Amino acid sequence: MRLAKTLLATSALALAAGLASAQDVARENTVIFDLDRTIQDPTNFNWMTPGTKRMHGAHQTMWEPLFILNYGSGEVEPWLATGFTSNDDSTEFTITLRDGVEWSDGEAFNADDVVFTTNIAMTNEEISSREASTIKAQVASVTKVDDLTVTFTLSAPNPRFIVENFGVRIFGSFLIMPEHIWAGEDAATFTFSDPIGTGPYTFTSAASNRAIWDRNDDWWGAKTGFMDLPAPERVIFLESGGEESRAQLMVSNQLDAAQNVTVGTFEAIQAQNSNVIAWHDDYPFSAADPCARQLEINTTVAPWDNANMRKAVAAIIDRSQIVNVAYEGTTTASTTMFAQYGSMAPFIDAIEAAGYGLSPTADLAVGQAMIEAEGWVRDGDYYTKDGETLSVQIHVNSASTEYTRTIDVIVEQMQRAGIDARAVPVENGVFWGEVLPFGAFEMSYSWLSCGSVNEPWASMGRYTTADVVPVGERSPGFNNTARWDGEAAEAYSAIMGDIAGRQLGDDAIPGLVAEAYGHLDAEMPFIPLVQAAKLLPMNETYWTGWPTADNYYNHPFFWWNHTHQIIHNLEAAGN
Repeated sequence: MRLAKTLLATSALALAAGLASAQDVARENTVIFDLDRTIQDPTNFNWMTPGTKRMHGAHQTMWEPLFILNYGSGEVEPWLATGFTSNDDSTEFTITLRDGVEWSDGEAFNADDVVFTTNIAMTNEEISSREASTIKAQVASVTKVDDLTVTFTLSAPNPRFIVENFGVRIFGSFLIMPEHIWAGEDAATFTFSDPIGTGPYTFTSAASNRAIWDRNDDWWGAKTGFMDLPAPERVIFLESGGEESRAQLMVSNQLDAAQNVTVGTFEAIQAQNSNVIAWHDDYPFSAADPCARQLEINTTVAPWDNANMRKAVAAIIDRSQIVNVAYEGTTTASTTMFAQYGSMAPFIDAIEAAGYGLSPTADLAVGQAMIEAEGWVRDGDYYTKDGETLSVQIHVNSASTEYTRTIDVIVEQMQRAGIDARAVPVENGVFWGEVLPFGAFEMSYSWLSCGSVNEPWASMGRYTTADVVPVGERSPGFNNTARWDGEAAEAYSAIMGDIAGRQLGDDAIPGLVAEAYGHLDAEMPFIPLVQAAKLLPMNETYWTGWPTADNYYNHPFFWWNHTHQIIHNLEAAGN
């Protein structure tokens, strides 16, 4: 990778310009996180509205979760809450809140806020965030027992309710908002432009390329003895502008934690800045990501509405080449839809034992035979049928080289097989706000099976017929964007309904998973590709205490809601 001096100077100027209003806090007292996307509306902090993001510091510094799932131990650790209980059939959960929690304006955080925010999600038909949609689908009623106790009555049994909604299992959680500010506002249009939270940082300023958060020395956690104030006085989320730019910023100590980079880029960074570390000390350096990658398919669009054509593509894809080329060997091919954590082994093993596992290599002959069986004839470079060329457009989020490089590999493989495939890169906001949820794609690259890290239902439950909507209508919570429907999908959904009501650890679940997976294998509404891995450079020039394999207090994905743990673990490098 070329670390050009001119671009380095440009990055330095951009950083200086972005922090012009923040010169009162020294660099050594500031932690700077990489932001891999533009902030589309820096004045909108209503996380329930479409397109509004929260990972530019809002849910890492200002909005705290009730619980945090620890990926290392598997425990659901209390944060704003102290614990929960449930009834025998998992249809009622009672959460106990921590005493002494305050919003940054001094108002008490209590059960009224939890009930109020939950009722917004349950009653406002115009909001559409995934977390709010999930609450609406699962909760029948919510009741304040006292100031520190809330009871949720569910519409159906769900042993996973707490970790699924309030535990930062994947990326975020259902965030509680202050009733005393939101009351009387329309949650579908309110921008919350002067946001507050319970976290140890308050909002200072934001632009399209950065957000600045300053420490609240009157934070409730320090006052109650829950936890000391975090060491950084200021937290900045800065848009780096891509892999080369973030590498330059790391080399010059203008960035403390960077988004994903390639192995070659990371080694170039380390060669010029020995203070930069990663999850592992040596190759492949990266941490396993819970969101395994896959090729999404719109099952309503011909010819991909034909399951045999979808299975043909699955046979044509060479996952090992994706691993070697797009990931530089830092990950592995997926054999099922699941992230290959140890806790998922019983379910993965059951699927493979039933014969539904995927090969890491392609079987081009099988794939082409399936295409030809559907009446397509190879005519030069491509297959044709009734004067039509077999073609497909594959939408890909342009925010990361990981995404675009993977699709480049897949496009080349499909071209060689006789399918006129084309990549369609689109901006992040368009990809998540328009393309995926409304079914505006033939195929796309994503990770919509993400969810299962310790049990199978979280991922498999996203493909039931209950979430099928027409193209042009928003898929609820990004569930079943494939619009997979029909007899096999109905049979699959019935098995999912059985699994959903069973307690975690039920001995029958692996067999049920394998039975349900047979329908996925036969219909292939999406195609599992590879396990995801993130190589995240972390800089110890100013701050130590970063999460690593040897310091595993939790995983290192600093755009998630659990980043509160990371910031609280940071210590000044001179200490």
